[in-house]
Amino acid sequence: MAKHDLQRCAWSGNDPLYQTYHDEEWGVPVHDSRALWEMLMLEGFQAGLSWITILRKREAFREAFADFDPAIVAKFTERDIARLLKNEGIVRSRAKIEATINGARIFVDMEKAGEDFSTFVWGLAGNKPIRSKGPIPAKTPLSEEISATLKKRGFKFVGPVIVYAWMQATGIVNDHSADCFRRNKV
Repeated sequence: MAKHDLQRCAWSGNDPLYQTYHDEEWGVPVHDSRALWEMLMLEGFQAGLSWITILRKREAFREAFADFDPAIVAKFTERDIARLLKNEGIVRSRAKIEATINGARIFVDMEKAGEDFSTFVWGLAGNKPIRSKGPIPAKTPLSEEISATLKKRGFKFVGPVIVYAWMQATGIVNDHSADCFRRNKV
């Protein structure tokens, strides 16, 4: 079957970038701590915007935030914030930029304490992907719990709706529609 003939989740639409993201990334379980953190930070930047906006800017974000290396981002200073606020390739929100730097510092502190971010996150989710049933919600009791736990750690832009979108993107939950060709593959 040709790529354009595949049955996908309706949200992926006709945009080739969105379709590639859907086909290759969305819903695939991610266990790499840095990749999980990067996606959580990007989901935070997405707050109030569409995901395709962030997806189109993802490479600029990666360049601006040192490929989302938490050890480097944790050392960003006010000078870096000023530089980022001038970067037209990313979302120029001081609050979101500061939240990302703060999130990197939390990530690094967790590592220093011997706590792996992936183990921490997947432990909250029961250590295995959750296969959804029925209509896709905006949030769930689990996303509310994970949101509250992340907020207690000091993370920002991690409300239950953002956390649920992140859970979907990183394969913590499989929300591919029942007729989507990816549902049984991830």
